[in-house]
Amino acid sequence: MRRYTLTVSLLLIVATLALLSRPRGRDPRLKSAFRSPMNNGWIYVHLQGTPTEIGFQHGFLLAPEIAEAQKVIALEMSQDTKKDWQFFRDAASTVLWPHIEQEYRDELQGIVTGLSARGMKLELWDVVAMNAWLEMNPYYVKWYEKQHPAVSQNRAMAPGERCSAFVATGSYTKDGRVVIGHNAWTGYLDGERWNIIFDLVPVQGHRVLMDGFPGLIHSADDFGVNSAGILITETTISRFFGWNPDGIPEFVRARKAMQYSSSIEDFSRIMADGNNGGYANNWLVADRKTNEIASLELGLKNVNLRRSQDGYFTGANFPVNEKLIHEETEFPVSDMGVSANARRLRWDQVMAEYKGKLDVVVGQRLLSDHYDSFTGKNEPNERTLCGHIDLSPRGSPPWQPEFGVAGTVQAKVSNAAMAEQMSFTASMGHPCGIHFKAADHLLRHPEFKWQKGYLRDMNSFPWTTFSALNQSSQ
Repeated sequence: MRRYTLTVSLLLIVATLALLSRPRGRDPRLKSAFRSPMNNGWIYVHLQGTPTEIGFQHGFLLAPEIAEAQKVIALEMSQDTKKDWQFFRDAASTVLWPHIEQEYRDELQGIVTGLSARGMKLELWDVVAMNAWLEMNPYYVKWYEKQHPAVSQNRAMAPGERCSAFVATGSYTKDGRVVIGHNAWTGYLDGERWNIIFDLVPVQGHRVLMDGFPGLIHSADDFGVNSAGILITETTISRFFGWNPDGIPEFVRARKAMQYSSSIEDFSRIMADGNNGGYANNWLVADRKTNEIASLELGLKNVNLRRSQDGYFTGANFPVNEKLIHEETEFPVSDMGVSANARRLRWDQVMAEYKGKLDVVVGQRLLSDHYDSFTGKNEPNERTLCGHIDLSPRGSPPWQPEFGVAGTVQAKVSNAAMAEQMSFTASMGHPCGIHFKAADHLLRHPEFKWQKGYLRDMNSFPWTTFSALNQSSQ
């Protein structure tokens, strides 16, 4: 299907008009912030100032989206874990909050204040629980039930097999410089709302351009570039277990690493410091200044950092380190029909095929790929780089059942030249061009009717390039 890369050349004009059109008497905390009109499915927000100011701007400008997102997350977590929202609010206050440093406490509280200014009645623990959604479900819940066997629901819970990604440099790329790409996999219920482009200009650390989810201070699917030239993404480690209640929440470390890393060493140190095991990922990182790339496989007990100045690393939810596999996962390494294994093989195939040719356009093509390496056919399903679990009679167990309403929800690509301009290109919806129609799917699969009322169509939009408005570093 034909797709086009669109450079958002009017973004500066839109931003300028937004700044000029602000009403007099506007809250001074909003002095440097704005929200642009939706562009090909994305909402661009510029947040700038102290942690409290950035939080207030976030909550104020995205208040309707945050309020709806909270309802969606609460619904999903209740469905998955059979625990009510208060359970997660309690964990946010007693387990997570003591390990959140003041800078991010201020930003989280700022979001609540911004929401209140718009008449939204979410409280601090609602916002903290939202931010920790991906690490509490299932990592914290599984740990909690092990500590409290009397309340265990005796059901299978596993991390979602979220995302396909690559990073390459040297002889693998067209210009010898770094290229990075990622498509986000999640349930369509939350994924169709994963459509924010955050341009963050904090008073400390580096400027950040990242995709994200309403109300979250981190990207959560974790794709971004900072003004120090560090490009970051990740994919979840499949069938991982482990949690340390005395650790720093993953969402705090992920945001801190995006904001404060000036090198691969910085990133690795920040992510490993106080690691709680939540939302365990294989992180792919690039430094445009040195053209070095890295893979940080961050388990709880096992941390594996690999680096290269001529090669590639890929992610598709497969664990890499043998010790980590045996000690911290229940991953079926030899089953090539498993989504993660099939996609790992496909990544190796396309990296060999496109060696020396990888650029942004090729990256877009690969993130839209529908070749099933297990069957040898082009058929979109749970085993293809562009995931369509909703089309699969197998689903993606143990995460998703047959025809589960999940798969790829958006994609992003950047390279060294774009990173110099703090820029990346992004596609909302399936990057391959296939639209998802909610009513049709629920009619065919009424077992998912619990999503009715929030599940909506997820159309596929053209690739669109977003850039930070001011290129100065912080």
